[in-house]
Order: sequence, then structure tokens, then C-alpha cells
Amino acid sequence: MVMPMGGESNRLWALVSANAIPAYVWESQVPRGGSLDEFRVAQPIIMLQAGALRDRLRFLGSLDFEGLTMPGGELGLGVWGEGFIDRRHPHTYFHELMLQGAVPLGGGLRTSLSAGKGFAPFGSDDPMNRPTELYPVNHHWAQILERAVVIGAVAWKPLVFEAGLFNGDEPENPSQWPNMERFGDSWSLRLLLHPVDGVELQGSHARVKSPEHRPGAGSDNWKWSASARAERPFLGGLGYLFGEYAHNSEFDGFYQFRSWLVEGAWTGGRHRPYLRYENTDRPEEERTTDPFRSPRPHLENSIVGTTRWSIVTAGYGFELFPGRRYSVEPIVEVSHADVKTIGGGIFDPDVFYGGDTFWRLAIGARLSWRMKGHRMGRYGLLAGQVSAEPMIHHMN
Repeated sequence: MVMPMGGESNRLWALVSANAIPAYVWESQVPRGGSLDEFRVAQPIIMLQAGALRDRLRFLGSLDFEGLTMPGGELGLGVWGEGFIDRRHPHTYFHELMLQGAVPLGGGLRTSLSAGKGFAPFGSDDPMNRPTELYPVNHHWAQILERAVVIGAVAWKPLVFEAGLFNGDEPENPSQWPNMERFGDSWSLRLLLHPVDGVELQGSHARVKSPEHRPGAGSDNWKWSASARAERPFLGGLGYLFGEYAHNSEFDGFYQFRSWLVEGAWTGGRHRPYLRYENTDRPEEERTTDPFRSPRPHLENSIVGTTRWSIVTAGYGFELFPGRRYSVEPIVEVSHADVKTIGGGIFDPDVFYGGDTFWRLAIGARLSWRMKGHRMGRYGLLAGQVSAEPMIHHMN
């Protein structure tokens, strides 16, 4: 709850919120052939936000319990990262722990400094705050998460510029902390423009040192991202439209991966239909005895090919209790994917999966408490720049 303490001139406040998606998932083709279904509780999050000193000082903490509710990952068409393939990895228990300070400089200038564990200032919103239950294939191309990071930001009118230093290594299990011996070996820059209310343009660039080899002996990643996001009243409801391009280059440009994605949703009363199309390149790595896992630490010679995933996802949500602090939204979601090998390599999806066309069905419910307006990975000057109504909730 929000708890004002003291006078308005020096108010201390705190906000606790929560989120979870229990869902049944079925996929028509999985590694080594055949279909598979399962029940998982995805995105179980408890979040604490607090502010003081006229909101110039903020704290954000996010506890993610996926290491307990889905330790083996979640079935997902084309998803990969942190040693999981064709399953989305569980996030670390301490997903975000960020302390943020903001100071106005006068003349329309503002600045902030944020430090802790969280998202680097790169790319677009975390998929957790977006319409589909299925994570996109490009999650590790379009976001840099779960790092020890220091972020400086400066804003002037509609422009915000961020620069960040962080460790390059990704976590290898939900309990692992960033390797602080590597802090500062990676950096990112992001520029955002808010030309009108509800519209955001973003461009960013990053150099991430050896993300998939924790000791630091792997190849560096050079990343680029550009996106446009609009959330505006439309046809008597709230319209959402988002598009992005992401590019990743590694091993001195020998491997090049790119992604295009566009998604949209419309929220009117209790109803929320949504749609996403994604076309993303994915590295195919050697698998362990578990066909959903690849060895870590990762080296370049474990890449056996590149595949391109084209996925269409359509879904519908129905809010049971509109206008409340809590949200219960049953959802049904259907995805169709085509995959093909590009650029050579020995990986053949027809052999490994038994086909190159996939279906996925997800039936579940989004459950949340006071998550309205939050966009994960937004710190400092951006912490207060939230849309009036995020897509996982509904208009009152």
C-alpha cells in the first residue's frame, strides 16, 4: 500500500505489488520430436517500490520466484538464453535491487544516478510488461537484464539520454549473483524521445563482453536497438502499438543475428485482444543430454547453425473485476511458428524437431495486485515516466 509518513514536503511512501501467470501450455513439436504439454506458474513477482525526499530518492526491489515454480523453464517457441533452448529460463530470485536518485538542475535540465542489480539502459521494455504470455525469441537481443549496473541519465524537455556500466556475464542459475570482478567491462547508451504523450522513440547501442562465458573468455557482443511505442486512446478504448528492430554481432562480426517485431493490443472495457508478429535469428548450440539445455560456459565452436523463427501470436484476455486494485484476467493465446536454417551450419530443424512448423496453445490467467503503470527496467528519470494504463491491465 502507499503509506505517507510526515508532511507533504518530505513524504515517505512505499508500494507493494505482485504478479503471476498460472498457465497450461501445449506445443505441437519439441526437441527430438512429438508434442508436449505442462502447467507452470510464470512471472511470480513481488515488488517493493519506495520513495523519499520529495521522491528524489527511490528504491525498487523485485523478487522473482520462477526458480521455484518453473526450475526447468517454460515451453516457448524459439525462446532461448542462459543455457535454455526452446524453453524460457527462470529469472534470478533477486531480479531487481535498484537505488535511484534524481535532481533537477534548472533550465529544464534534470539528472539522475541509479545503481544496483537490474536492467542495463538498452533496448525496449521487458516482455513481462507487454501483452503476450509467450516471450519473444529476441529477449536476449532486445534487452540486457540481471546485471550489476550503474546508470547515469540526463533529460531536457522530451529527450532523455542514459549511459550505463555493468558486468557482461549472464546468470547461469536463479541463485547466481553478477560476477563483480567483471563489473564495468560492458557499457550501453540509450536515447529516448517523447514527442507527445503516450509516444516513445528509442535507440540504443551496447558492447557486452563475453555474456555467455562467466569467466570472460567468450566473444564480445555488439548490440543495436531501435523501437517505437505508442499507447493512446483509440476507438473508445486504449490502443497499444509497438515495433522494434534489434541486431547482435559477435566474434568480430562472424555471427550476425537480427530481429524484427511488431505487436499491438486494444483494451475496451473488459476485453483485450492482442496480436504479435516476430521474425528473429537464433543461434543453434550443441545440446546436453537434456535436449532443452546447452552447455555453459558457452564457446563459439558450440554454435552449429543459425535458424530464423517467424512467429504469429494472437490472444484474448477478459478482465473479471475491472476498476479494482487487483486484476484477474483469464487469457487464451495461440501461436504459429515457421523455422528455417540460414547461412549454412549442420543444424536441421526437420531432423531435430521432426518438422519445421509449430503450434503453441496457452490457457491461463494474469493475476496482479497494484501493478498498474509499471514498466520494468525504468530507473531514475524514467521511473516516473509510465503510461497511464499498461497493457496487462485495463481501463477503469
